[in-house]
Amino acid sequence: MNRTRRLLLLATPWIAAAPAFAAHKRVHKPAANQSSAAAGGGEDEGEGTDSGASPANTLIGPVDTVARWAIVVDFNTGSTLLDKDADVEMPPSSMTKLMTAYLVFTALKSGKLSLTQQLPVSEYAWRTGGAKTDGSTMFLDLNSNVSVEDLIRGMIVQSGNDACIVLAEGIAGSEQAFVAQMNAMAKTLGLTHSNFVNSSGLPDPNHYMSVRDIATLATRLIRDFPEYYHYDSEKSFTYNNIHQDNRNPLVLDGTADGLKTGHTESGGYGLCASAQRNGRRVILVLNGMGSRHQRASEGERILDWAFANFDDVAIVKQGQTIDRATVWLGRAPDVPLVAARDLTLTMPTAWRDHVKIEVTYAQPLNAPVKANAKVGVMNLTFPGFSMPPEQVDLVAGNDVAELGVLDRAVEVLRHDLGHGS
Repeated sequence: MNRTRRLLLLATPWIAAAPAFAAHKRVHKPAANQSSAAAGGGEDEGEGTDSGASPANTLIGPVDTVARWAIVVDFNTGSTLLDKDADVEMPPSSMTKLMTAYLVFTALKSGKLSLTQQLPVSEYAWRTGGAKTDGSTMFLDLNSNVSVEDLIRGMIVQSGNDACIVLAEGIAGSEQAFVAQMNAMAKTLGLTHSNFVNSSGLPDPNHYMSVRDIATLATRLIRDFPEYYHYDSEKSFTYNNIHQDNRNPLVLDGTADGLKTGHTESGGYGLCASAQRNGRRVILVLNGMGSRHQRASEGERILDWAFANFDDVAIVKQGQTIDRATVWLGRAPDVPLVAARDLTLTMPTAWRDHVKIEVTYAQPLNAPVKANAKVGVMNLTFPGFSMPPEQVDLVAGNDVAELGVLDRAVEVLRHDLGHGS
């Protein structure tokens, strides 16, 4: 027969008490000494006009945000905490540069590039992304040679369109060939709502990403290339005697440690940010906001919301005993049923009142029982929360050998006479 048990999660030391969410304000100042960016491929064109708020979907109910497109993802578990048109294709502006960075870091890791390698500034890079354009630039000189490491800082800290093109040409020979690599990598990474036309984010109707794809890419950058992530948290970079602050306002004030901002007329003001607090990391992507000020304040507000209202909860550990099942005709009367895998979920802070756990397994088990053989399942549902159900297989914690012939006969006789368990 099958046996189903409903388990109640009792108070455990799995999780520390979450702090109460209190709104607070920081003053965000525009980054100093940055070139203005017009509709063509850069960032921070004027101040813009603040846009109105509308609801986003979250695990705990609607939350208003002024972003037109938005997503918040827990880095450790991959759980989506907030979603507003997260799979809609939109202009990513300079957040495109995250894919350029991913390919640059891939080339560094493979040995195709080195940080000290010098790359030439072509006329195409200079004319398309240089000082005479309206976009964000590193102010590279025509026909000069620049180290890969300086170009990385120019791309990430200064958001230089010229730096992106020089890196693209250095890796693939031309920006067009590099774009083909960008699109191939997008497929490899599972970015299903992305298509690239250039390396910097210059506006083009066929150049788009979704905020979910940007969040996935940011997660992979941090996870796959931790040795290069420190560039994202650098607050300024000086090249060609021109000092530029990091364009990410949350990096400048210490709220986040990366990753990228973006702005075009078609995409509005965008932000991809990541922050870590008490060992938990969150990825945030917002786009379609009306001003730099709104981008900074909304980014900080949503990050604070994500950390205050959710925790990573270790529901069960691999090998943890969940129950015990009796064994028929075995050399031991029962066997532990243990979790086949870890299960850590990002849960709202009030999770204890919203978790239902059912354990189902055959009862009794017939000997012999082999260790790690699947013998049941643990099902979790979350009434009151917009969370999908979870299932963890239960396996036998150890071998249980079958009784010998004589002992089996005695046990069967005892059972038939009504003396068995």
